[in-house]
Amino acid sequence: MAKKLVILGAGESGIGTALLAKQKGYDVFVSDGGAIKPNFQKELEENNIEFEAGTHSVERILAADEIMKSPGIPEKNEMVKAIRAKGIPVISEIEFGYRYKGNSKIAAITGSNGKSTTTALLYHICQLVNDDVAMVGNIGFSFARQIAQAPKALYIIEVSSFQLDDIQYFKPEIAILLNITEDHLDRYNYQFENYIKSKFRVIENQTPADYFIYCIDDEVIVKHLELLTTNTNPLPFSMKQEVKKGGYIKNDQMMLKIQEERVTMSIYDFALKGKHNAYNTMAASIAATTLGIRKEKIREAVSNFHSLEHRMEFVATVRGVDFVNDSKATNVNSTWYALESMQKKTVLILGGVDKGNDYELIAELVKEKVKAIVCMGTDNKKIIDFFKGIVPIIIETDTAKKAVNASFKLAEKGELVLMSPACASFDLFKNYEDRGRQFKESVKEL
Repeated sequence: MAKKLVILGAGESGIGTALLAKQKGYDVFVSDGGAIKPNFQKELEENNIEFEAGTHSVERILAADEIMKSPGIPEKNEMVKAIRAKGIPVISEIEFGYRYKGNSKIAAITGSNGKSTTTALLYHICQLVNDDVAMVGNIGFSFARQIAQAPKALYIIEVSSFQLDDIQYFKPEIAILLNITEDHLDRYNYQFENYIKSKFRVIENQTPADYFIYCIDDEVIVKHLELLTTNTNPLPFSMKQEVKKGGYIKNDQMMLKIQEERVTMSIYDFALKGKHNAYNTMAASIAATTLGIRKEKIREAVSNFHSLEHRMEFVATVRGVDFVNDSKATNVNSTWYALESMQKKTVLILGGVDKGNDYELIAELVKEKVKAIVCMGTDNKKIIDFFKGIVPIIIETDTAKKAVNASFKLAEKGELVLMSPACASFDLFKNYEDRGRQFKESVKEL
């Protein structure tokens, strides 16, 4: 009899799992407590996969042999509590995909900031050499969908802590851990330690044949590593010290040392600017070296890479004023990274749905680099109260167009307007992509 797999949540990871499970002969049922996007509903119908929206059929769900829970659904969800109480095995989409990856290799990238950029850069490097590679996970298609529809020899996966929470055997040959800062604590009972443990699950199944690429300058990572017995091949990277194996930057040169291979490159040749991007570039370059990619190809890829949409994306220069779209910055740490790389006097667009932000983190950088703040949200009181003694000009707006127009009036020739909101977008926009697109459209209308 076919194994009963229930999929909770019909987003990209849920649909990807459903398609792969159907292909592998499971009895599949998809249940989403909310609405299902029309394109996803169409796919389920075309593949004869049973589903429900706006409700959960409790009895049917609790009769499952196994449940794939979408990463967006928290443990405190009533349905999840009932599933846990019954003891039904719960897995994540990357765990399900892992079962059917065949002989393919996996490079998994995680961290609080820089995941998408590093994933895209590593993919860009690998693509120069080989077409048999896919970029999946939190960026683009789900891992499971890719395996179902177009399997590849190498998967470069951006993985979040939520996806790692429900793994069992998932094991990447290359694991990258960029940094760990306080984020998503609402999902971890406000215990930073729980979030740290989630991130480290990326290496829990690794063996000495696998690689663990991590930032040795990150105190949180280093402290937690001291508590662990790891089974993997460590390749640290640093901007503060030389490492015997891994990578470091000294005198503006990136040095990579993996086995016999040595790579050196000037940081001035990096397409991605800023200190945080130097870390991302090192991590991706070390991973590429472990995959046997020649240093000439790594140099070429690192120097001609274009950053992602909505992540420090240059939009245009209008009458001498640069506009940069960093809509993907939905927490204060991301905005810190953005400000840290600014070389010009900046008008900063901030605001949206606050996730318990501590603006103290960016206070020094704001004081040093920001001439004015333009708030873009329905409730800007917290931002105004915090920054009123730090920044001379603070203006309130409630649309992307108004924010762009106000910023343009404030910025002078040779200065820059940065939208790096440090907040979620749901008060005024559908998501951060919608916010980024509206920002870009408004700039183009100037």
